[in-house]
Amino acid sequence: MKGYCPVTFLDGEQRYEALVHGKPDYAAEYREKIYIFENEEKQQKFLRSPETYWDQKLPHKLPPMKGPVQLTSLPMLGYMEQGVAREVIKALTAVGCLKPKFPYLSVKRSALLYLAYHLKAFNPRSSDYTRKKYKKELEKFEESCELIAYLGSTMTQTCSEPEEQPIDIDQKLHKFLALRSIEADSAGLSDKL
Repeated sequence: MKGYCPVTFLDGEQRYEALVHGKPDYAAEYREKIYIFENEEKQQKFLRSPETYWDQKLPHKLPPMKGPVQLTSLPMLGYMEQGVAREVIKALTAVGCLKPKFPYLSVKRSALLYLAYHLKAFNPRSSDYTRKKYKKELEKFEESCELIAYLGSTMTQTCSEPEEQPIDIDQKLHKFLALRSIEADSAGLSDKL
């Protein structure tokens, strides 16, 4: 029976849908052949009247053999879909929601760096320490990206009195200007990843 359960096949009126692989735990020998069954109940049914089930003919076309498929044996698209799609979609969604723009870097590079930090921060296979480390890096990256919007909204064309300016504007302006060095050495961010 090529590993198919003879009881399930006959009880299913020998239809194609009734071809079910047996489990090696439920096996029996009859007329010098070994039959395997779907479960113990079907094994017992066969043992009560084996002459009913032993001589069946399988259809010419059989369902494909089920077995574990190595993830690395899949084509690239299948590998990506089965292996990393969920995590990449979450990271891309986060990029789309935040639309990060790191000071002095292009939008594309900012998005790619954010994507990399996000994947590192939420990698379920990393240790807790590594995930926490990259979550902090991700938060710092997000804060730096928010500097442009903050400074753009608080700085005006006309000079205002220092007491009218927000308290933290000088600190954020210095932080923003300090990030200029990262533009010259933008590989520094990538090396961390």
